[in-house]
Order: sequence, then structure tokens, then C-alpha cells
Amino acid sequence: MIKEIVILGAGYAGLLCALEARKKLSPEEAKITLINKHTYHQLITQLHETAAGARSDRSIRIAIDSLIQGKAIDFRKATVQSIQPEQKQVVLSDESVLRYDYLVVALGSEAEYFGITGLKEHAFILKSVNQARLIRSHIESCFARYPYEQDPALLRFVIGGAGFSGIELVGELADKLPELAKEAGVDEKHVELYNVEAAPGILPGFDTALVDAARKSLQGRGVRFMTGVPIVEVSPGVVHLKTGETIETKTVVWTGGVRGNQLVIDAGFETEPRGRAKVNEFLQSPTHKEVYILGDCSFVLGENGRPLPPTAQLAWQMGSAAGKYLFQDIKGGVKVPFTPNIMGSLASLGRKDAVGQVLKSYKMYGKVAYMAKEASQVRYLAKIGAMFAAR
Repeated sequence: MIKEIVILGAGYAGLLCALEARKKLSPEEAKITLINKHTYHQLITQLHETAAGARSDRSIRIAIDSLIQGKAIDFRKATVQSIQPEQKQVVLSDESVLRYDYLVVALGSEAEYFGITGLKEHAFILKSVNQARLIRSHIESCFARYPYEQDPALLRFVIGGAGFSGIELVGELADKLPELAKEAGVDEKHVELYNVEAAPGILPGFDTALVDAARKSLQGRGVRFMTGVPIVEVSPGVVHLKTGETIETKTVVWTGGVRGNQLVIDAGFETEPRGRAKVNEFLQSPTHKEVYILGDCSFVLGENGRPLPPTAQLAWQMGSAAGKYLFQDIKGGVKVPFTPNIMGSLASLGRKDAVGQVLKSYKMYGKVAYMAKEASQVRYLAKIGAMFAAR
């Protein structure tokens, strides 16, 4: 009997799972249905470039049909309304019901606002192509308005969070804002770019030498760091800091944290305090072995017993592994526990600059690090067959 595999989400984990499962299972052995709210796959790791206007939004979205063409994967554009593991079914927003033998949940994460008053209402977030386009349009409008309104808050930009996402966005803006000022006929000295972080430093988890290099590069391009300073409230046009200081601004972008997907929590899967689902060594729900939970909405421990940060690198490795596990579920075989192979971390600091560490201890800086990061993106595109796919 043909098994029904339903995959929720066509991000890094979901897409790789669908491709790997189909590679190993014939259409006579399994029907694979891929659900995604957009008709395209998003290159989330490059959103910061689109948000700053350094890369077109078309270049970071890939038509899903072009990736699964000829692979007997049924794609449906839809949003998920609920997951019902006891009934082995998923309800979509159009009230249609999908029943499954195996379910893969790869719905990504949501922004974590930490209860900060007004943050959700008055800050942009950067988790999709559409949000990146919105940020870019907003920033361009600020420069267009300034010559007429002469409001300093229009040219004051605040990025909350100094982790990977925040620093990469800051780096792109440090390059782009002076260009926008020149185009608008605005003196560059009026432009202010702040990076506000509650923790004592930037890029947590990075080697001190890499952090120092990143800070020096960004400060050299005008970035004003405020570390060890939590945001306590965001009201219209004002960021309130724990120190009592305020920053008047028309632009706040929040990159300060993520939490699990609410659909996963509502489904009753066991989660950790930030809402990410706990999984066993084979990426399955401990209580529902026919359900695999992957990517940013899952909670996975590394070799040192500490949680692994949600990254694209981890997500696509989880997707490939789950595709193999599905084959073993259906055809038999001994499963090998999931062991991530984290090759390193590279953070871009704007065009042609980056810092990172690869192969556990080798540090990279500047253009070499930037080229290594670009190469990793090319490898991913080749892996999913997207080098020449329709955008």
C-alpha cells in the first residue's frame, strides 16, 4: 500500500526532506505532499541583503515548481490551520484535511519579543522575503521624506539584537545608508545607525578575535554599538532603554530572538520553554514516532549537551537525514542517530567583508571569509538543483 508522507514547510529542512525522500522512494512506495504558504522557496540566509537593497528580492526566491519538476512531489500552496497528531491529520486554512502515515513538520520559527512593551507593534522583523522588501521600501522612504520634513528621526536606524541576523543586517546597512543619503542629496553626517543588544557583547559564541574584528569593521563604517543595554519599551517613534535613555527613530528592526512555531505548541508536542519541540535521536516526536520535527521549530542538543542554534546549515542536514529515515520507516533498515556536521560559522559584515570560523578552529577574515560564505550558498543551490532554476 502506498504510504502518505505530508511535509509542512518548504524551507531548508522541508525542501531537502522532500527531495531526499523522493530520491529514495518511488511514487509506488510513497506519495509525497509538500505544503507551503508561498509558491517559492526563500533563501533566508540572504534576507539581510534584500532588506538593505543590496540584492533584489527575486534573486533570493526560487519557484518550488522548478525545484520539484519531474520528481512526483505534489505541491500545494496553503497555510496550516492545525496539526492533529492523534488523528494523524493536518487541517489547512481552506478547511481541507490531509491524512498522513508520516508527517514532517518544518514550519520554521517565530520572533521572540520577550514581553517587551510595544516591540511587536512598532518594530519590523526579518524572517521572509516580503518583510525584507517592506524594510527596504521603508528605509528608502525615510530618505525621500527627509529633505521635506527635516526630522532627524527619519535618518536614525535602530537594529535590536547583535546575533547573526542583527550583525549581518547592520553590515549591509553600514554600506547602503551612505549611498541612499547621496542619492537623496542628504549629508551623510545626519545618518545614524545603532545596534542595541542586551547581552554584554556581539556575535555570541564567536571567538573573541573574530568579534573584535567584526566590531572594528562595523564601527569604522559608523555603526554605534550599545551592548549590555536592554530595550524595555518601544513606543511610536521612540526606543526606551533600561538605562533611562531614549532613541528617537522611525525605524526599528528586531532580530533579537526566536521561539518555536505556535502550531507545534498547539498540537501538543512536548516543547522546551521557548516553544521548540523536543525530538529523539532520529528527529522524531518522542510521543508520535510517525512525526518528524525539523529545523528552527525543533530543539536539538549538540555533542556538548548544549542546544544547537537554529541555522540553515543545521536545517538542511536535518532535512536530508529525515528523508533517509522515512525511507527506512517504509522499506526497513537500521537507523543511525542524527549527528550534525557543523562545518563552521561565517557572518557577513557587508559587501566583501565577513568573519568566521571553519573546521572547528580555522579563523577567516575579510574577503576570504566573504568568498567562503558565498561558496557555501552556491553549494546549497547545487544541492537542491537550483543553479539555473526559475526565480
